[in-house]
Amino acid sequence: MTTEPATARVSADRRFRMIRTVALLVGVVVPSLVLRELVESRFGHGPMADLSAVAVPMAATAWLAPYASYRRRDALLWLVGPGIYVFAVIAWRVALAPYRDWRPRPEEKPRMRWSRDPEHAGTWHLTKPDSGTRHTSSR
Repeated sequence: MTTEPATARVSADRRFRMIRTVALLVGVVVPSLVLRELVESRFGHGPMADLSAVAVPMAATAWLAPYASYRRRDALLWLVGPGIYVFAVIAWRVALAPYRDWRPRPEEKPRMRWSRDPEHAGTWHLTKPDSGTRHTSSR
């Protein structure tokens, strides 16, 4: 029985998913830090600078949340602390889109089907959205 190194067992899809996730995180956190520095240099230290630091991540979380079976209001978690964790989970899930490796919410089940593609076995596949709903619906 041969033993493969751990790096050989990591699939290429998982690597690309990790790269996409990190790119999303960096693409949201870096502009928020830049915005905070700009506001802080103009108005000084204070609550305005603190709120500007979470404005970009909150907007990104609210925009991507429906794609990852989260609600838009989960973006408010940036104000109390666990927002970076929630966004990391959302980024991880969105990086695999349109396939999903988590259970769909009850209102999403009519639009989902189990993937029969051998490459994406064990995942759900999001079919085309309902005619009257978009990803921005607040269901």
